[in-house]
Amino acid sequence: MIRILAYSKSGEVLEDLKLEDMEQKRNELAWYWIDFNEPTAEEANELYKLGFHELAILDCLHLQQRTKLDDYDDYHFFVINAIDKDNLRPKEIDIFQHRQYVVTFHYNPQDEINIVWKRMLSDSNAQSLGSRYICYKIIDKITDSFFPVAEKLEDRLTQIGMRRERAGRMQKQMDEVFHIRRKLLRLRHAVYPLRDLIFRITQSDHLSGSDEERRYYMDVYDYLSKLSSMIDSSREMASDIRDNHISINSNRMNIIMMTLTLFTTIFMPLTFIVGVYGMNFEYMPELKWHYGYFMILGIMLIIALVMYTWFKRKGWFFKE
Repeated sequence: MIRILAYSKSGEVLEDLKLEDMEQKRNELAWYWIDFNEPTAEEANELYKLGFHELAILDCLHLQQRTKLDDYDDYHFFVINAIDKDNLRPKEIDIFQHRQYVVTFHYNPQDEINIVWKRMLSDSNAQSLGSRYICYKIIDKITDSFFPVAEKLEDRLTQIGMRRERAGRMQKQMDEVFHIRRKLLRLRHAVYPLRDLIFRITQSDHLSGSDEERRYYMDVYDYLSKLSSMIDSSREMASDIRDNHISINSNRMNIIMMTLTLFTTIFMPLTFIVGVYGMNFEYMPELKWHYGYFMILGIMLIIALVMYTWFKRKGWFFKE
């Protein structure tokens, strides 16, 4: 679907324009916004009729582009990646920003664009805001959409870090931590390039426009910097939980191995005694004793108790 929102120089809002009418009405408009909202292949090809550079159009038609900004003769071309809140996969938004118009192109539904669209319809000052404001506002809404996701992941890691899981559920907990780490990585891939792009805009008079516009973009940059810190902090927290899990497992394994070793050591002399008296020699004096069996059992019990007591005093038996 292709939708058009335009403001005439007289202040009239125009929503029923067709793409083929734009060329002849361009001089009558203060600014206009063309949104390619989930376009079909035929609608996507309409980009060529708007006179954009072929490389920029190819970037629109072929998804999975990294966040970037390209300058052409009289317009800027943005590629920005929002995220799907369910799976955190990137949703690409392409923006052509000219002093008189904005053209947005996206194959996926974008709540951020719908919010800005409604805002421009209802704002009485929309005519004076112009195309630069639309571009800024879309980026601002995309930035805002990152925060609930980052905060949710951070809260979940905090809960995991404060909870002591039973040994049988440790693996399930670690699977969840690694799942969160993957989500943080996807979020990082969306946030960091956008932060660098906004920094580039704030440092360029050509891109940011007036000092007032630069202040708006600096505000977005501050939010993205805060978001980057949250992501880094969450990744460190996930790494700490992982390291603690490895340490706990290693310690538990050491305890198990030491316990098994101690019991094996206790049974070694007992096994030796049993082995000696299990030999099939005919002449073994002790075999004829009336109480020999009970005496050997008593000796074996005394040896086991003495060794157990000695190991325990040494502190070689641990409680988990």
